[in-house]
Amino acid sequence: MVLHSPYLDEIITIDKKGRDNSILALMACERHLSRMDSDVLINLHPNERCSFICAMTKTKLRAGVSHRIFKPFWDVFTPLDRKLHAADMYLNVLEQLGVEKIEHNGLEIFPGDDDFAHAEDFWRYHGVFRSDKLIGFNIGSAVLTKRWPGERFAEVADYFAGRGYKPVFFGGSMDEEIVHDAVSKMKTTPVVATGAFNIGSLAATMRRCSLIITNDSGPMHVAISQKTPIVAMYGPSHPEIYGPYTKDAVIVTAVPPCEGCAAGMKHKCPDMQCMTRLTVKQVIDAAEGMLEKYEKNPLK
Repeated sequence: MVLHSPYLDEIITIDKKGRDNSILALMACERHLSRMDSDVLINLHPNERCSFICAMTKTKLRAGVSHRIFKPFWDVFTPLDRKLHAADMYLNVLEQLGVEKIEHNGLEIFPGDDDFAHAEDFWRYHGVFRSDKLIGFNIGSAVLTKRWPGERFAEVADYFAGRGYKPVFFGGSMDEEIVHDAVSKMKTTPVVATGAFNIGSLAATMRRCSLIITNDSGPMHVAISQKTPIVAMYGPSHPEIYGPYTKDAVIVTAVPPCEGCAAGMKHKCPDMQCMTRLTVKQVIDAAEGMLEKYEKNPLK
């Protein structure tokens, strides 16, 4: 996600599930960081691993979030404010450090040359031309209760295929089964890109789409990073905290919402009503509105 960012001078990676899954490895990372003699160290993840590394690193000023165990090591501590969007909560670190004017370009991922080449090869292999209009679909989510039914995605994809768009199904390798099931219910033939990309090439590919219709998921944020318009379906999670961090999105929810689910953070809905009450017509209407708006005034 940050490999080709022009804002970074160096990237240090940790193989947290492999060779660096030990206290000794984390301490080696801390020693590496300490040798940099940094003016400010900012931590943006409150888990034990990140907090331990940052607490042990020698620095002139330690700021950001922390696991409660390591809070005494912080010079400027940022409490987790669940009333703010997560991105704004992280930006609040800068405010606490005295930055008076915060300007940013929203979420950004910068694909590399290899990522763009991979995307072009993919489109060429699947017979997609520059003149084709594409609508992307991301039907997966790590949380089952955040998934809109696959057959409804299929219905929406068929509708837009009839309107002259090429439907493209994205997602990771873990989504291949549910995408295959959804595609099998379609009357038209979409492009299936599920499991074909890493994050960089996924970003390069998604920027080609006129619109992405998606569940609340990681790929949704990848699309946002490429300034691609979004229609996002939300059920038991709270869009005000983890929703699309962009003005180029419309959020579709069930009407009426489930009692206690749509406003919660537990991502639980016992009978899936949060998502099943969300209709095909709602999604099509939202998508039509976004296409009308952004195809007249394209973002890219």
